Amino acid sequence: MLFYTYDQSAWYLTNMKLKTLTLCTLLSASATVAVHAQATSDTQTAFDTQQTVNIQENKQATSVPSVQSQADDLYSQEQSFKQSADLIRTTYESQLYTLAAFKEGHYGLRMYRQTLDDKYSAAVWSDMARVASKLSGLSNDVQTMEQIVLYSEKRVASYVGDNDERSVRRYNITKHMPEYLYLGVDLLGSMARANEYGLEHKNDAKLREIIRRYDFSRYVTNEDMVKAWAAQLANQVYWLRQLGEQDVVDEFVETFQKAYPDSQDRKLSSQQYGNKIYGMTHVIFGDSEYYQHQVSEQEHQWIYDYFRENIDTILLRAKEDVIAEVGLTFLLAGLEDDPVVEKTRLAIQASIDKDHGMIPSITGDFDLEYGEHRNVLAIMLLDWQQVNEAPTLKGNPKVFTTIPYGLIESQPLSK
Repeated sequence: MLFYTYDQSAWYLTNMKLKTLTLCTLLSASATVAVHAQATSDTQTAFDTQQTVNIQENKQATSVPSVQSQADDLYSQEQSFKQSADLIRTTYESQLYTLAAFKEGHYGLRMYRQTLDDKYSAAVWSDMARVASKLSGLSNDVQTMEQIVLYSEKRVASYVGDNDERSVRRYNITKHMPEYLYLGVDLLGSMARANEYGLEHKNDAKLREIIRRYDFSRYVTNEDMVKAWAAQLANQVYWLRQLGEQDVVDEFVETFQKAYPDSQDRKLSSQQYGNKIYGMTHVIFGDSEYYQHQVSEQEHQWIYDYFRENIDTILLRAKEDVIAEVGLTFLLAGLEDDPVVEKTRLAIQASIDKDHGMIPSITGDFDLEYGEHRNVLAIMLLDWQQVNEAPTLKGNPKVFTTIPYGLIESQPLSK
């Protein structure tokens, strides 16, 4: 109220006037409060809006460094993996030509397919020479049924006296079909490698006639053969397909899955568990023609699903070369961002002995030749480049300026 004291004698005279003034004052005050309230509301709204804008701007400002930080961390990790690969690469390439031709060629061919670097041409040529020599020897000296039996029995006998599980399994099953060692292990691999180069042996027709004497399904549908030779059989079924001969890939996969049901993993010995994983990785490698083509995840979904679900067990139970191969199967399918790749890379990186510049064997051995396989796989996993259909006679002629005796340019296949 605006008035607090009045002369009592004037109260009655001013009563009506006060009512009028009071009503006007109240109306004026009400209007003032309403205007003030609206102004306050507008101010608060503007303040809230500005606060929201400020919060959003602050979030954006803080998220940018976060994204940048993640990118920096990723780049740093990639560089760390590459440095580890370079360490192994330096170790091997400083002594590459002291290795046996097979090991030299194994390393050089994979590095050439990754990089297309001509510095590996000499190692590739060594591999070609090895292939030419093997095929010449087989086509000239081991071609009749009797010669094949004698040759194979000598190969089987080499397992006598070895007591490790793998050797015992191989001896016990292969002695019943010794020709497998000639056909699958020696002949097919050399013919397929020549084929990859765009070459064949001058006695190719004779060698194909030998292959056609045997039904390869006999080997791939035998579970004991799979338990002894899983990775080798995986290679061979794809080599047969590559050469345009028998196609028994599906039969092999079906037999493999029966031999190694996932529910029985816990009952497998370390050797048999490794044989299972090794066989699965080689299905992917065979389909890629050994790092020449990208593969489809969907066509091998059972393998990729298994690796994802069991990667932690694989890291615990498998050797380094098998772990590296698991990671490489994902790279061959274009899945570099899959968590399996990072897990395998970290595991392989941790297994490198920095003083020796390589991954030792599980027994701590640092022999370069013996360790070539696991270490070249480590290089590829840690510093993956790309798949390349190379080297081929037509695509990379500089590698083939001279061709080892016995090999010629591939001719159209005639059956």
